[in-house]
Amino acid sequence: MSLRFLAPLLLLPAFLSPGCAAPIPPPGTSSVPAQPPAATSAPAWVTRAVPAPRVTHHVFASAATKGNVSYHLYRPAAYADETRRFPVVYWLHGSGGGLPGIPVVARRFDAAIEAGKLPPCLVVFVNGLEMGMYVDWADGSAPVESMIIRDLLPHVDATFRTIAKREGRLLDGFSMGGYGAARLGFKYPELFRAVSLAGAGPLQSELRSTPRASRLQAEELLRRVYGGEQATFRAVSPRALAERNAKTVARDTLVRMVIGEQDETFAFNQEFHRHLEALGIPHSWTVLPGLGHDPEKVFAALGDANWEFYRRAFAVPSTR
Repeated sequence: MSLRFLAPLLLLPAFLSPGCAAPIPPPGTSSVPAQPPAATSAPAWVTRAVPAPRVTHHVFASAATKGNVSYHLYRPAAYADETRRFPVVYWLHGSGGGLPGIPVVARRFDAAIEAGKLPPCLVVFVNGLEMGMYVDWADGSAPVESMIIRDLLPHVDATFRTIAKREGRLLDGFSMGGYGAARLGFKYPELFRAVSLAGAGPLQSELRSTPRASRLQAEELLRRVYGGEQATFRAVSPRALAERNAKTVARDTLVRMVIGEQDETFAFNQEFHRHLEALGIPHSWTVLPGLGHDPEKVFAALGDANWEFYRRAFAVPSTR
């Protein structure tokens, strides 16, 4: 399915502000950070607690990291009043970390649920590190992917009343978070029902430069995360994972791509959209006219269409 442009009438407030997918300032605005962390920086597996509506801060023991890892969790009002189980949204932040956006995201989800636009669900704000890329680093120092898949998912299912199967899990994220959602969703289609890529990146075939960062910054990212090897970057990329699991993803994974028309990463997103088409993977392709790499404006422009994607993922009838 392809939605080339949304009508201007859909430019209504929705659920995301700049901090929702990445930090402030400016959150979620780059696939590569303006100043990559120093090579000697230790991964910040435990973050400070961020106060937000219906959000709690948690720390659990991760076998992958050989230590503690933190995350934040939004629980709807219905969670306290009922005994039923709930679907889970795994929210992947953009580069730089996602703490400043957690209160805004929580309020937006809460408002949508209270208004009946979104079925009650849990939202896990994953700690993907400042520039973790949601992948296991080549040198073994930051096993982000393994922490999420092997440790966080089982922990959440064991600790809270979740729908502990693929039909109860959705991945969403902007910029680096969209890249992570695509990676994990296409690599583990047996674990996730739906995958949302918003302003995703990096989606190019090689990490030699990016539209939003210099060549040197791209090289530093390649060195730190992928061991300096383009072959490694390609092997773990959403492109390669989609190719590897095309039949499985095409059969029963709900996929959407959302991009601003003026986003500097538009060309790479469009190329990836065409790659999915060539692989026969059904997905929606929504281009938002006049918008750049700005999560607040992108999700506001989606309006209620954003929540319709969630409703489809969780098999809830449309409100239209």
